Amino acid sequence: MKQIALLIIALLFITCKEATVAQSPMSTATTSDVEVIMNFLASDELEGRDTGTKGLEKAAKFIEQEFKKSGIEPYFESYLNTFDAKGTETYNVVGYLKGTDPDLANEFVVIGAHFDHIGNGKEVNGDTIANGANDNAAGSTAVISLAKHFAEAKSNKRSVLFVLFGAEEKGLLGSSHLAKVLKEKNLNLYTMVNFEMIGVPLNDKSYKAYITGYEISNMAEKINEYSGKELIGFLPKAKEFQLFRRSDNYPFYEQFNVPCQTISTFDFTNYDYYHHVDDEVSEMDFEFMAELINNSVPAITKILNTPTKEIKLN
Repeated sequence: MKQIALLIIALLFITCKEATVAQSPMSTATTSDVEVIMNFLASDELEGRDTGTKGLEKAAKFIEQEFKKSGIEPYFESYLNTFDAKGTETYNVVGYLKGTDPDLANEFVVIGAHFDHIGNGKEVNGDTIANGANDNAAGSTAVISLAKHFAEAKSNKRSVLFVLFGAEEKGLLGSSHLAKVLKEKNLNLYTMVNFEMIGVPLNDKSYKAYITGYEISNMAEKINEYSGKELIGFLPKAKEFQLFRRSDNYPFYEQFNVPCQTISTFDFTNYDYYHHVDDEVSEMDFEFMAELINNSVPAITKILNTPTKEIKLN
């Protein structure tokens, strides 16, 4: 009897261990991971990442290196998708992770954020560099972190484009260019999720972030269902200020007429440094950012793997 009991205990231990391994996520973003990426993208060395500058070029090279290290391939001949921004040559950085399912790999999800900023701002205490930590090194950090996760997890049945957009500050020029190019290629776009200004928590909300264009699709509902928590909510101010039309999701919505929306935590009360030289990494909540990125993983995983396209326009 003693031997049988020991055998049962051993089998239970093995079963529990296997279950734990199966359920444990691949590497997810840590606070220190987020801090490292943010400290570079919002550093003075990049001089505010204005379109056509050496600072933006350094940011693009950094993103390329992160993609290469992660095993994210270029979608085009190189990672850089060049275009003209009102007379200045600039680029989007586009990474590609092919889907693992023979059929669903023909469907694409775009995960994006803009990585450019305005360069300089009004001088404060001798500082003129608008570092753009929240706007939008924060969103860029989310895309880079998610690219790392999914490249390692290899769990995406659908294909993914991880895109850092250029010239957003010039009028959504990078996303407009890429959306048009992909439409001309007849890309089968399922949905697009964009990250914008996620560096600080919302004030007094039950949800962690809001989504622009909340009412145009069931994306918020599905993200909450997929993540198993109230991750995404409705922000009336986002509708009032028409934020759905003011970020890089919008050109994709226009071209493809599918759900393309932006996740953000800037609620008009929680951050005073929009397009300001004090939009610095010192103002960012890295722990919150890592938590939001990691909370997004189960939802995006589900988006990439459902047998049918469950996220739909209303």
